[in-house]
Amino acid sequence: MRDYAMVRCLVDLGLRVGEVVQIQLDDLNWRDGTLRIRRTKSRRMYVMPLPEATGCAIADYIRSARKATAVSRSAFVRHYAPVDTPLGTGRVHQAVHAAYVRAGLTNRTGSHPLRHSVARRLLRSGSSLKEVADILRHRSINTTAIYTKIDRRSLDAVALPWLGRTS
Repeated sequence: MRDYAMVRCLVDLGLRVGEVVQIQLDDLNWRDGTLRIRRTKSRRMYVMPLPEATGCAIADYIRSARKATAVSRSAFVRHYAPVDTPLGTGRVHQAVHAAYVRAGLTNRTGSHPLRHSVARRLLRSGSSLKEVADILRHRSINTTAIYTKIDRRSLDAVALPWLGRTS
């Protein structure tokens, strides 16, 4: 349940692995349906909507599988002693790898393609590059511009025929 909730955060929200392991219980606002991301790569704080499926996965884990801790407010904690220790990024990478294997994608290993898939889904659904940049928390639109390379369907729709070629 923990691994599923962590992978949902990566796939649905486009979070980085380091951001997933930094989620605290207090960062989850169930009433407003939001998640606060405090420790980002850019050292800024963001509040983002929490999709229902992701929120349900996190809630199910916290209610049913999260070990009781005396001190730790981390949402994702170890299952074995010491349980008060938050997970490291390596455990999230292992969860992603295991999900790839279960899906038959044995040539996949990293979590970063999941961020790319979030960007691809957003672009295909009609989101602007600025909106994708905001969701992925990029400080520069130029960083997000690399995702335009993967949206071939949109590029084909606006491409003009090559001169001298018969259509």
